[in-house]
Amino acid sequence: MPELFRLFGIRFFFFSNEHLPIHVHIENSDGDAKFTIKPVKLTVNNGIKNKDIKLAESIIEENEELIEKRWKEYFNK
Repeated sequence: MPELFRLFGIRFFFFSNEHLPIHVHIENSDGDAKFTIKPVKLTVNNGIKNKDIKLAESIIEENEELIEKRWKEYFNK
């Protein structure tokens, strides 16, 4: 399970058997969620508080190119 980074108690990662569209999973002590990128959009939320969703969304927006680059490197696309 490739981890991209951890910030403010939120883990950003993707699974090793992912599918398109490019997306990123997040996880903290409250639960987990999933965001697509390009555009950044919340698609699943399982218990993460709204303030943490907003924080994660802004972090993903700031790191959108890095996430896409790491996805393509990992999946050779």
